[in-house]
Amino acid sequence: MKIVVAIKQVPARDSLLKVNAEASWIEDSDLSFEINEPDAYALEAGLQLKEKEGGEVVVLCAGPDRATQTIREALAKGADRAIHIEVEETSAGDPLVLSRLLAKALEAEQPDLVLTGLQSDDLGYGQTGVILAELLGLPHATLIMNVETEGAGIRVRRELEDGWFQNVDMPLPALLTIQSGATKLRYATLMGIKKAKTKEIKLLTADELGGVSEPSITVSRLYVPPKTKQSQIFDDAPKEAAAKLVEKLRFEARVI
Repeated sequence: MKIVVAIKQVPARDSLLKVNAEASWIEDSDLSFEINEPDAYALEAGLQLKEKEGGEVVVLCAGPDRATQTIREALAKGADRAIHIEVEETSAGDPLVLSRLLAKALEAEQPDLVLTGLQSDDLGYGQTGVILAELLGLPHATLIMNVETEGAGIRVRRELEDGWFQNVDMPLPALLTIQSGATKLRYATLMGIKKAKTKEIKLLTADELGGVSEPSITVSRLYVPPKTKQSQIFDDAPKEAAAKLVEKLRFEARVI
């Protein structure tokens, strides 16, 4: 089984974020970066399937040159090889533009299964996986917690609301977006880190894939929401004032 896992490099969760001088995005010159958390769970799901069914896991990543570090980490955990689409951060942030590049890169791979994280930690659109499935003409399912082979296809477990789950049988090839927390993540071993240095990373440029298409999303301005303080005084009797306070806390502040 050939499994392709799409991953993204994002700023580390404990980073102190600042808006850049152009107010177009965050200032990333002094940030540290890591693999997008939902993508880490997608990688783990792919590696577990490979261990059960055999085959290979191919990592696919679109991003600037620094994304090589995150790709190497995925290879150290057990992925067999990788494809790195070198593209500017601004282009990789648009889900439609990104999906078109990923789809073009996958034409030569013909994978049995494509896995992505449910959404990215930085932008959080949650659209790349489903757009990619549409471009590839693949059946897809989202919010996946578990994947198992079932005959010539797969059976997936989807997370629904209020603690409910849905089991779905799907044909292959297919695309799945994996939910965070689906399983326990593995750490890269020392041997895995050594092997990762010799594993193949195929470099592709946007021009080789037909170029970057016109963006479907544009950011006019990025800014930190202003902090404001507001006081409300209830002059009613204690019982009525308490009822109003509870209503404000529940429906406006949403803390109870």
